[in-house]
Amino acid sequence: MPEISRFYGIRVTMFPNDHLPPHFHVKYSGWEATILINSFDILEGELPITALRLVRKWSRDHQLELLDCWNQIQARLPFKKIKPLD
Repeated sequence: MPEISRFYGIRVTMFPNDHLPPHFHVKYSGWEATILINSFDILEGELPITALRLVRKWSRDHQLELLDCWNQIQARLPFKKIKPLD
């Protein structure tokens, strides 16, 4: 599973050949969630509110890059990691 970014102990990944709609997976301190790229809503799982706020800020700042990563990873093409949250 390709790692897209990592910040503040939050690991962001995507899986090749994953189901629609476009989304990414987040792991943080034993918590896991699947986040929709278009709405930033949780599709599945849970995160502590502070981690969720950080993930939503990061994903809003990088939404187009996330969609590019989704398309590249689904096509099994090389992708660029996304800059972590500062």
